[in-house]
Order: sequence, then C-alpha cells, then structure tokens
Amino acid sequence: MSVAPTYGLMPAHIAIIMDGNGRWARARHRPRVFGHAQGVKTVRRVVEGASQIGVKCLTLYSFSTENWTRPKAEIAALFNLLREYVESDLDTLHEKNVRVRILGSRSGLSSDLLQLIQRVEETTQNNTAFNLNIAFNYGGRDELLRAAARAVADGQDLTKTSEAEFAKYLDTAGLPDADLVIRTSGEKRISNFLLWQAAYAEFVFTDVLWPDFGLSDLESAIADFNRRERRFGNLDQSEVA
Repeated sequence: MSVAPTYGLMPAHIAIIMDGNGRWARARHRPRVFGHAQGVKTVRRVVEGASQIGVKCLTLYSFSTENWTRPKAEIAALFNLLREYVESDLDTLHEKNVRVRILGSRSGLSSDLLQLIQRVEETTQNNTAFNLNIAFNYGGRDELLRAAARAVADGQDLTKTSEAEFAKYLDTAGLPDADLVIRTSGEKRISNFLLWQAAYAEFVFTDVLWPDFGLSDLESAIADFNRRERRFGNLDQSEVA
C-alpha cells in the first residue's frame, strides 16, 4: 500500500512501549487487569492501523523481565491475555500475510505457552507483508547476554565480531533497527527496551495512556519523526565549514 504524502518518510521500524493500562483502569475505578484487557484491544487497533498506513515492522513491548516482580495474579492475567490474543487473532494475522515473532527469553514460561509461541512463529514464518514483534519476557540487557552466548556457542570471537555479524544473534535478526520509539502515558524512559536496536532511534513521548492510543496518535508520532533531522553522528550541513 502506498503511503499518503502527508506522512513523509515512513519509519522502517516503529517500536512502542505500551504504558498506562493500570492508570487507565484506576481512573475508572476498575482493577489493573481491566486496563490490560483494554490494552489488548488497542493492540488490535494499532496493528491494523499501522499496516494500513504502510508501516512494515512494528514491535510492541508487552511484558518485561522486570515485570516478574508484579503480583502473581496480574502476571497470570498478562500471560492469559497473550494466549487469548494469539489464539484468537492468529488465523486473521496469517491471512493478512503478517509475520509474528515473540521477542524475549523463554525462561520461566510454561510449556503450553512455549508451544503456542512456537506455533504462531512457525505458522507465520514465511509471511512478508508486515512484521509484528511482541516483546514478551523481554529485557534489552538480557537479549544482549543471550545474543553473546549464542555467538560464542557458534564459535564467534566477540573481540573480532562486527556489529553486523553480532546483530544476527539478536532476537530481531534480519529486521531493520528501530527508527522511531514511542512511549505512552507520559513516562520518559526506555525501560531496558531494544537497547541495541534503538541506538539511533527518534523517541516520541506522549501523555496518552495506552488504552486510549489510536491511529491519530501514531500518525502524530510519525509526523514528529519527519520533523527531526537524523544525522547519525554527522554534522548538520549548516555546521559544515
């Protein structure tokens, strides 16, 4: 699908830190789980909208390695929501030629969840229209440690390995680095998310809570991205003598 001229340059890879479900629920005097359930509806809305406007790669931060400190009931609810989303949407995503990858450590996940992850990844592995990555049980530092371990096990000498070669061992192997990282709910930190892939990303922080985030908010972030001058360490042309 062609991108409307008003978007300008479409980021090759957009990543979103989905934040604010709990506050959204609390403002409505509902339990945090209610906010997470509403957040899943937002996932569907944003995935559909991003695909329609020409985004090719979208990564959503769903559950971090640090989230294990949350109450057990909330963790169980988050895991169930992942199961429900994948099981209910897999056929539709596959029909729409969406490739789904679950980024993150498999440590601590139940056998049925591991089987579900394997099924969704194998079912969609040859799809090419849109890349949807769900960062679940994910931490950027943990990813780098796991990547280094895989590289060493593969016989790589990390003192001589290039960045391009090392990137092949990351969870996002074969995908472009993040151009745009969005965080909802007004927080202004990256929370251990895509530390390698976001090295030169543009960041947009919005006060919108994740359950209220919509296509217009995504479009606004892309417009903001297009107002930035991306120099990747180089000088602005006006600064060149």
